[in-house]
Amino acid sequence: MMPLSKRLAAEFVGTLWLVLGGCGSAVFSLAFPDVAASPNFGIGILGVALAFGLTVLTMAFAIGHISGCHLNPAVSVGLVVAGRFPAKDLVPYIVAQVLGAIAAAAIIYVIASGQPGWEIGRFAANGYGEAAPGSFGSPGGYSLVACFVSEVVMTFMFLIVIIGATDERAPKGLAPIAIGLCLTLIHLISIPITATSVNPARSTGPAIFAGGWALSQLWLFWVAPIIGAAIAGGLYKAIWRKD
Repeated sequence: MMPLSKRLAAEFVGTLWLVLGGCGSAVFSLAFPDVAASPNFGIGILGVALAFGLTVLTMAFAIGHISGCHLNPAVSVGLVVAGRFPAKDLVPYIVAQVLGAIAAAAIIYVIASGQPGWEIGRFAANGYGEAAPGSFGSPGGYSLVACFVSEVVMTFMFLIVIIGATDERAPKGLAPIAIGLCLTLIHLISIPITATSVNPARSTGPAIFAGGWALSQLWLFWVAPIIGAAIAGGLYKAIWRKD
């Protein structure tokens, strides 16, 4: 096994890429106006969903053989519960992932703030409930309960795909494709609900810069994904692991 320090460096870089590519696409390109032609030519929800999926797909090929390419505290927790990752490495992995996400959010902030008249807005932060003055909440105004259920279920399904696709009995070499497409699908479903987290590190980076409302709601995007991941890991271990 690769030394822990090298695996942590890979997790830092990989999570940085996930947040820079996924959240960066939402901040820079989601609804970019064509000043000359007037219509909007942003990439929209489909584009953002693809961006998140592509970051995971590309990094899974790049660092999967180094660190396992978790890029997500919930994934690390789920793999520990499933018996596929050593518990002693869990906290260092989570620290590296969160630091990578914060670094990516800082890069996005520096670039975005260089545009004249730019305002921070949502800054790709996750939220729940109806927007109050000075806040954003759920993009579609979904309730706390609805957002909590969405994050638990989406993370559960994400972990089922991850654990199943990386099982030694699964087709070799195709796991990154399945995982990347799964994350794309998850975003297509849940961007209108919570702006899609399923990843506490991804939520933490933008929330630090969005501040206020985003930080006050950040708890949900740690608790719900970890619950969903733990349930998936336990279920896979109990029912589907190799005897």
